[in-house]
Amino acid sequence: MIEATIDLMRGYGLSGVGINDVIRESGAPRGSLYHFFPDGKIQIASEALAVQGGRISSFIEKALSSKKAGPQKLLALFEAFARRVEESEFQKSCAVGAVTLDLAADAEPLRLVLAGIFEAWRGVIARHFQMSGPREAESFAGLVLTAIEGAHIRARAERSGAPFREAGHWLSRLVKQAS
Repeated sequence: MIEATIDLMRGYGLSGVGINDVIRESGAPRGSLYHFFPDGKIQIASEALAVQGGRISSFIEKALSSKKAGPQKLLALFEAFARRVEESEFQKSCAVGAVTLDLAADAEPLRLVLAGIFEAWRGVIARHFQMSGPREAESFAGLVLTAIEGAHIRARAERSGAPFREAGHWLSRLVKQAS
């Protein structure tokens, strides 16, 4: 059920995914969904996003660890994301970003989960860049994360991995100039 929820949210956000969709996609009996997730859609979405958030943290870590210099790290990271959306034929984006854009005002517990995931991703990114201090590294990581999420939106609309590659190109130049 968690995997089905992740996959559905990557394609449709939160409002485009109903309990019946999760049941249909997972093949789970309706009763087991309510047994394991008694608080319903928000609970399963929160748990699914936490799982996916951890996976993306590992994905980011792996991409950034593949190179030694800052500019190459950024190029590798954005190339990895470009390939990921291309492999999905631009039908799947970031579940965390999609749900965030789709978040209702009364979903405060889910908003906190999303904010925590973004903060974790910023931390992973920041550890890979030696800026003039920890605050600058965190701020730069926030810029990188904003570029990734924006590139997801453009990649899906344009059906192209180019937005990721453009962002990686310009951010790598920025890092190179700062060093």
